[in-house]
Amino acid sequence: MQNTAIFPLFYLPSVDYFRLLANHDGAVVLEQHEHFPKQTYRNRASIYSPNGRLDLTVPVVKGSKVHTKVKDVKISYDFDWRRLQRLSLESCYRNSAYFEYYEDELMTFFDKKPVFLFDLNLELTTWLLRKLKLDVPFSLSAAYEHANDGQDFRSSIHPKKESPLAPGESYYQVFGERHGFIPNLSIIDLLFSKGPQSKAYLGR
Repeated sequence: MQNTAIFPLFYLPSVDYFRLLANHDGAVVLEQHEHFPKQTYRNRASIYSPNGRLDLTVPVVKGSKVHTKVKDVKISYDFDWRRLQRLSLESCYRNSAYFEYYEDELMTFFDKKPVFLFDLNLELTTWLLRKLKLDVPFSLSAAYEHANDGQDFRSSIHPKKESPLAPGESYYQVFGERHGFIPNLSIIDLLFSKGPQSKAYLGR
């Protein structure tokens, strides 16, 4: 399909992920048939802690190797990572301008116990699109497709790669006076800082 963008599905995706979504004029397909690549944002998000960048990771069941389709990757509950992440979010963002505005709804996701990582990411991303007031209709991939005539972002947003976008404008971050502005953290960093103004930021 012409002007179709293929996106991976990440855990609490980054600001640039949503900048790409917000500025794409065309169909969006979320990839669910790719083989699960490790050490990516598919089960990791970065937030701003008192000590700088902090990664939140959703552990997956052992055996989720490179030949497992991302839609079939199961979440591990061998330890209580949901409680640890809830505490991390509270300690990192309780003093941000809009944390209390979104806190109750966001924390309900940590009360659930989904089996599959893809389902958790899809539910969170759908909620984030709604909070950001971004109208981005999307579909799920029916099969794995190689690079098409549109845009393929499955490997362009990666912890070890430069962002495909020019740096966004800085905005106030709770611990910015300690460590300076950290760009392209999880979208929740922007949402907790700018609230309803986040949509305008993403469109720049």
